[in-house]
Amino acid sequence: MGFLFEIAWTHVTNRIRQTFIGVLGVATGVGFTIMMSGLMQGGQRDFIHMLVDTMPHVTVTDERTSIAGQPAEQAYGAVQVDNRAGAERRSGIKNPNQIVSSLRTWIPGAIAPSFKISAMINISQQRFGVNLTGIDPQQEVRVSKLASEMRGGSLNDLYRASNASVIGESLATKLGARVGSNVTLSTGEGISVSGPVVGIFRFGIHDIDDGQIYVLTRTAQVLAARPTVINEMRVRLNDALAARDVASQIEAQTGYRSISWQEANADLLSAFKIRDFIMMLVMAAMLLVSTFAIYSIISTITNEKRHDIAIMKSLGIRERLVQSIFIIESIMIGTVGVLAGSALGYILCLSISQITFTNPFTGNKQPVPIYFTPTHYVIVGLISLICCAIAALLPSWKATRVHPVDIIRGAS
Repeated sequence: MGFLFEIAWTHVTNRIRQTFIGVLGVATGVGFTIMMSGLMQGGQRDFIHMLVDTMPHVTVTDERTSIAGQPAEQAYGAVQVDNRAGAERRSGIKNPNQIVSSLRTWIPGAIAPSFKISAMINISQQRFGVNLTGIDPQQEVRVSKLASEMRGGSLNDLYRASNASVIGESLATKLGARVGSNVTLSTGEGISVSGPVVGIFRFGIHDIDDGQIYVLTRTAQVLAARPTVINEMRVRLNDALAARDVASQIEAQTGYRSISWQEANADLLSAFKIRDFIMMLVMAAMLLVSTFAIYSIISTITNEKRHDIAIMKSLGIRERLVQSIFIIESIMIGTVGVLAGSALGYILCLSISQITFTNPFTGNKQPVPIYFTPTHYVIVGLISLICCAIAALLPSWKATRVHPVDIIRGAS
């Protein structure tokens, strides 16, 4: 087999200009494909990371997955009592402290109880509907990034004033409120309380920044006239990707509806899958175009080496071995092109990651998200080498099918 490599190496090195063009074509395709994959996946991961950081990985609500069995059903198997009114009333999670203690023994993360209701916020004739969540700030830091997203005040300031609240930046702008402003919170039960705004947060997601308020758990319970009731538990895991399995286990253990962040954003994640498919098509097209340079070069070499092919076949070298010479040549060119393209792709990714742009809504500067992973280089490199080998098949096959006598005599 050594002589096959020697012949292939001779063909490649004797045609430096064509070889360089082939290497350049492969390198360009590989480099820009790596850049595109890093850019696309980096943007997607950055968005999902931001989305996951703004919400719990698993949310346990007070909705029962099945209506609790009635005493008559337990005593008499043929009797069924359906307490629909009680099910719709949803009086909260039963024995929340016991459930939290039980879940903490095995959940790979943190869990915190909360109380969530719909409310209205009033200030200076301004009135808006909001989602109000009652929390314990000391436990909240374990299940969300709220404390680190404060743009004014502190989450612990909720302890320092009666009926204090923390509101989103967009909502504060609409209300004309700032830290220290006094607002009135009210609910459909006709209960209202007044207290200061002690903090302003910004997650960067409009629906949250514009319609979410946090207060102490006891304040939310007073507004809903449901003291000691907990209707939500929020879980943050060490591994966010395990949320779906953990949610299923929690639901099986407690009987309460448990929603993972993947389930809550199923439509969005489905759109990302379509986006990934489109990205793969674009990258495949880029790699395919780069293989045309290999096809052109191998075609030229086979035409120029027709007499060499005739001599080799006359000496008894099999067509398969002759064809292997040109495939080896294409792999040689492809290997050098992949190495050069990998370096080019890394330089492009590194250069783009240094670019920053200004968010028109917040004024903050953000770098372009690029995802660096060896997986991109390995996959793109292997696909490119396979494409190079395939590109050499047709011209080498056509060249070896011609009879040696016809080539020597100059027949077409």
